[in-house]
Amino acid sequence: MRDHVVAVDIGTGSARAGVFTSRGALLGKGEHPIIMNRPRENHAEHDSENIWAAVCTAVRAAVTASGVDVAVIGAIGFDATCSLVVRDTEGKPLTVSTGGEDRFDTIVWLDHRALAEADFCTATKHQVLEHSGHFMSPEMEMPKLMWLKKNLPQSWAKAGYFFDLADFMTWKATGSLARSRCTLTAKWNYLAHRQPGWQTDFLNVIGLGDLRERGSLPEETTPVGESVGTLTAQAAEALGLDRECHVGAGMIDAYAGALGTLGGHAGDLNALEHQLALIAGTSSCIVSFSRERKRSTGMWGPYYEAVFPDTWLVEAGQSATGALLDYIVGMHAAGGEPTAALHDRIVKRIAELRAIEGDAFAERIHVLPDFHGNRSPLADPHAVGVVSGLTLDASFDGLCRLYWRTSIGVALGIRHILEKMHDYGYVPDTLHVAGGHVKNAVLMELYSDITGCKVVVPKMNEAVLLGTAIAASVSCGLYDSLGAAGAAMYPGGHERLPDTRKKTIYDRDYRRFLAMYRHRAELESME
Repeated sequence: MRDHVVAVDIGTGSARAGVFTSRGALLGKGEHPIIMNRPRENHAEHDSENIWAAVCTAVRAAVTASGVDVAVIGAIGFDATCSLVVRDTEGKPLTVSTGGEDRFDTIVWLDHRALAEADFCTATKHQVLEHSGHFMSPEMEMPKLMWLKKNLPQSWAKAGYFFDLADFMTWKATGSLARSRCTLTAKWNYLAHRQPGWQTDFLNVIGLGDLRERGSLPEETTPVGESVGTLTAQAAEALGLDRECHVGAGMIDAYAGALGTLGGHAGDLNALEHQLALIAGTSSCIVSFSRERKRSTGMWGPYYEAVFPDTWLVEAGQSATGALLDYIVGMHAAGGEPTAALHDRIVKRIAELRAIEGDAFAERIHVLPDFHGNRSPLADPHAVGVVSGLTLDASFDGLCRLYWRTSIGVALGIRHILEKMHDYGYVPDTLHVAGGHVKNAVLMELYSDITGCKVVVPKMNEAVLLGTAIAASVSCGLYDSLGAAGAAMYPGGHERLPDTRKKTIYDRDYRRFLAMYRHRAELESME
């Protein structure tokens, strides 16, 4: 019986794979790094063939570690960052790089080369922007495509296929040109709640009237949980699986994480509306669901059926969180390479210093964490970070103080997002946290105490892989719905309640946080 699935998660730096049972148990994992090319500031590129090879290596390792026979694997699912893959009319890599190397055919999600194009899209005030917070982010695919057409016209002229990275993976695995409703709705300004979903007038206004033909983009999309086909002979051999294995529609990685963290509530929309997924690693993504469409200025969405049927999704986030703490560690005189061991050492020393100094610890340092722009709720990719309260202290304890207050700034940013969400009618009161931040005791404490929310950490901290596995299990018929699969495969979680004794302190910090936004705007407006 094919009662196991493989889940693949393609992140910024590596491809990971896991083999799951139909009850959500993770039997084996594999991981392999992927290459990133950074030819200039704000440019970041992948080699999609390198990604495919890394995925194949990771899947083979996971299957070997699991000890299962490939004949029991019913489906494989892929989630990925919202990176843009460009192929020519023969399906071969086509350069997106100013360096001209054909192998770099993928613009990474965090690439900000298309800031001017994003601003142009925002200035159109087109109705599609009502589903991206009334702003266009350079992380979305339309600005990147506009940049490509303008700056690399030779690549545009030769293009035959444009893919979101997750859709590239399903194409590579099956040969199917199906595109996921999840990817197109969330990253391509496709309106899944309308017929037709592509808004031709918008494409014409931004100079991409030939996009669908140039990129082989279909009119219809494939919902999460549906199969796009079975593995080709070539893909089955490369992955170490067999040709009877189904391939589920691709997912954006953060939304796979939301499905994995909130899977236990997937069958109950009333309960689901009170839950919020915080997928926190290099950046942080917040995902919330609602039965009705709600306004969401400064956030991404609302997107119809990006995960669940008949349900709207809204996403907010912070562009640099784990990456920001890495930066603080790396740039400080007492820091260095931001390894896990060094982060742990800093976190332990912070606990010691707080025990000695109490609530006065580093209280005069204040940080606005917008070092890579503000994704939400200001939707300002041009925003910059601010640090107030520095001295000449270059010691390790000085680094710990700055790290602590930067962490507070990150958590205050989450509070800022939540308060805006409440203003728009969203009602989440519980944070389900997954990702690398779960391992950071400082952040986990602050997420609860600063937001005032109950925090839940899944018993298995592999929410993104689990969400992809849940969707894959539906695609091969193990379950008849995402709700049924989520209820069966969700592992449960550990809860942490906020320390109400800290409320007064963090309320004051939040007022100062908002004041810093006003002061930054005042400085930037001066002539």
